Amino acid sequence: MEVEVKLRLPDAHNHTRLNSLLYSFHLKTLHQQNLFFDSDAATLSSQRAVLRMRFFDNDSRCVLSLKAKPVLINGVSRVEEDEEEIDPVIGRECVADPSKLSYIESRILKRCKDEFGVVVEMGFVCLGGFENVRQVYEWRGLKLEVDETKYSFGVSYEVECETPDPEEAKRNLEEFLKENGIDYKYSEMSKFAVFRSGKLP
Repeated sequence: MEVEVKLRLPDAHNHTRLNSLLYSFHLKTLHQQNLFFDSDAATLSSQRAVLRMRFFDNDSRCVLSLKAKPVLINGVSRVEEDEEEIDPVIGRECVADPSKLSYIESRILKRCKDEFGVVVEMGFVCLGGFENVRQVYEWRGLKLEVDETKYSFGVSYEVECETPDPEEAKRNLEEFLKENGIDYKYSEMSKFAVFRSGKLP
């Protein structure tokens, strides 16, 4: 189970100000491309599951993720998550021809078949996706991820923090944002849900 605090920033101004405030805590910058897959019959999404392929920093890494049963309430997200590294070259081949996903050796793709019923005959289709620039910070014992997410229909900004104690982390983060005049709201939709809606929240 992945548990995260998710706070949405309203605009680029607040995003830039927050990154400036956190500058001395910066660990790394990640450039991510996120692509999503399902069967033609939407077998996964009909069961509240998402298959994501994420490429990092010019294809230096590729991670396949299966997320299921997401719940997002009051800025706290809980979702079942399974992740697996795959060869970026194979990942790109699957993007070019999603039917190849049915034939690669993968624990996650086996789960898609065995648990969710995505059989070879159905095949996979690529739903598209979005790019994300993630600034990662180590702040007061928390790992903060400040995202600039670029959809085809606009750009959104968000702060995420994966933590076993989301209420405490949320309280600390909200106090910091308020003290520094950073506007925010609780996120109400996952990035995937925003992507599928075709409009910014």
